[in-house]
Amino acid sequence: MGFTIGGSRGTKEFRSGVRRRGRTSECTTVAEYTGLWGWDAVPGARAAGPGRDCSCGHTNCGAPGAHPLDFAPTVPGGATLDEVSEIWGEYPGAAVLLPVGRSFDVIEVSAEAGRRALVRLERMGLPLGPVTATPDGRAQFFVAPGAADELPELLYRMGWDDADLDLRALGRGAFLTAPPCDHAGLGPATWLRGPALDSAGGPPQARLLLGTLAYTCHRFRR
Repeated sequence: MGFTIGGSRGTKEFRSGVRRRGRTSECTTVAEYTGLWGWDAVPGARAAGPGRDCSCGHTNCGAPGAHPLDFAPTVPGGATLDEVSEIWGEYPGAAVLLPVGRSFDVIEVSAEAGRRALVRLERMGLPLGPVTATPDGRAQFFVAPGAADELPELLYRMGWDDADLDLRALGRGAFLTAPPCDHAGLGPATWLRGPALDSAGGPPQARLLLGTLAYTCHRFRR
C-alpha cells in the first residue's frame, strides 16, 4: 500500500486548474491517512467560539465538534490525493474523523494512565499500534477490530470484571478525531505513539495490552 503525493489509480489524467487548486494541506493530511495508513476518513464537524457552537448548525447538538457532518461521504482507505481532493474539496475546514470498528477498535483510558501504561508496554516489548491523546484527557489505544465486543469477556478472564476501572472500548459506530484536528472545540488531538507501516494495518489484539492497561488504571485510581 503506497502513498504518493498527486498519485492516482491507473492512467487517470490530471485536470489542471480546479484539481490543483483543490489540493489543500488538509487534503494532503487526509490522503496520508487513506493512502499511507489505509484507513477510511470522514469529514467531521468543528466547534468554535465561547459556547463551542457546532458547525453542523444544530442548536441542540449532543457532540459539538466531534461527529461526522450530515450526509458526508466516507473517503475509503487507499484513496489517493487526487481522489481525496475531489471529495474533501466539498467540505473545506472539516475535521478528519476516523471510523472505529473497521481497521481498528480503540481501548480508551485516562491520559495519565495511558502514558504510564505505554511506558510499561514499550519496556515489555509488546506489539503496539498507534495511541492518541485527546484535549479532554483521554488516551486511545488502537487495537484489532472486535475488541469492543470482546471486552467484558476479556476483563472477566483476567479477573478485572469487578474492578472500578476508567476503561472502555470503542467499536463500530464510533469515530476518533485524527491528529492534528481540533476535538470538540477543546484543542487538537495528538499522537502519544504515531502510526507506523508495520502496525497501522494490523494493530495488536486487545488481550495483549488489556492486562497492563487495567492494572495501570487500577493503580492510578488508587
